[in-house]
Amino acid sequence: MPLKTPSLKTLKTALLTALCAGLLAPSALFAQTELVIWHAYRGAEKDAFEKVVAEFNTVMKAKKVTAKTLAVPYDAYADKISAAVPRGKGPDVFIYAQDRLGGWVEAGKTVEPIDFFLDDATEKRFIPSTMDALTYQGTLYGLPVNFKVVTMIYNKKLVQKPPTTSGELVATAKKLTDAAAGRFGLAYAYTDFYYHAALMNAFGGGVFDASRQPVMNQSANVKSFELLLKWLDQDKILPAEPSVALITNLFNEGRAGIVFSGPWFLGEIKDSIDYGLAPMPKLDEAGGAPLKPWVTVEGAFIAEPSQHKDEAWEFISFLTGDRGARIMAVEGRQTVANKKIYDDPAVQKDPILQAFRKQVESAVPMPNYAEMTMMWSPATTAMNTVVKGTASPKAALDRAEEEVAERIKNLRK
Repeated sequence: MPLKTPSLKTLKTALLTALCAGLLAPSALFAQTELVIWHAYRGAEKDAFEKVVAEFNTVMKAKKVTAKTLAVPYDAYADKISAAVPRGKGPDVFIYAQDRLGGWVEAGKTVEPIDFFLDDATEKRFIPSTMDALTYQGTLYGLPVNFKVVTMIYNKKLVQKPPTTSGELVATAKKLTDAAAGRFGLAYAYTDFYYHAALMNAFGGGVFDASRQPVMNQSANVKSFELLLKWLDQDKILPAEPSVALITNLFNEGRAGIVFSGPWFLGEIKDSIDYGLAPMPKLDEAGGAPLKPWVTVEGAFIAEPSQHKDEAWEFISFLTGDRGARIMAVEGRQTVANKKIYDDPAVQKDPILQAFRKQVESAVPMPNYAEMTMMWSPATTAMNTVVKGTASPKAALDRAEEEVAERIKNLRK
């Protein structure tokens, strides 16, 4: 005998009875999910981000999902995540660069793996290297929002044709250099290992092997140090003591033709300087391989303790999707990880965004291992001893290798 479908009157009566009996709270009928999102954006980036959030809230209104943002001061941001999120006191989603990812995964209770949510269409949305940057030990932990990478910035008045090889770079830089007058063809923070990584990676070097063991003193790294010394001591195209302030002043005063730096440098350039951007040159000394700077990727991560993971996934997917990424690119001037956006007419007309898009093709994701924090100090010491001539490249890197290995041993204890 077929079951009889209850009438609408019967359903209403049952619902009213449940409400009166306290079996179904009235609030359950109108439950609102509030997502808490942490970020560190300011200025135009913050305005663009808030616009994306507002559009997300409009789209999700029918589902009763609302995203609420909190801007966290950058200097305290990473520590705040590490302290608050594992205790369940943090956000549902946070946006941060990949350099802390390994440490957060190893510590536990901080970042939710998102392979479960990922489909082919979403995966293909992004520049491949940006996805690699947010993958740790074969597992994806975030969706890439944007990337930052070092490229070649040049003064158009001094450099009419940007060099495409290291031979052309040195030749151009020599013509522009007059150390006595404080003029240099090339200026960049070459004692900072982050900037030196472009040379190291071009030679096929690196700081860790596939098994996460330090390989600081490998021959490729030694060759990169030797090339730097050639530029500094033999070709004499670099200034001594390359502080950020000095490099900025040299470029703004027309006393540096070429600078290796990232998008953060552009805001320091005077309006009177007509500058251009071009991919970093290929190294003749490395068989024509291009300089390969590290790329850092800002990811949108779901907090492991979040009680709203499905809604959090919808947010990070919207933020990095075509609509959200276009707003962040056009209005926030971010170099977004969504590759389709660079075909948008408004973005195609932006030479800066297009230049960084070209550069990222030859960039290498900065390692996101927990052990990376053990590398910076020994690497910096090695850079400085080599530049000052107090140790050979091999000897300096041997010492760095020993120190990194010892630090990692203590860390793993």
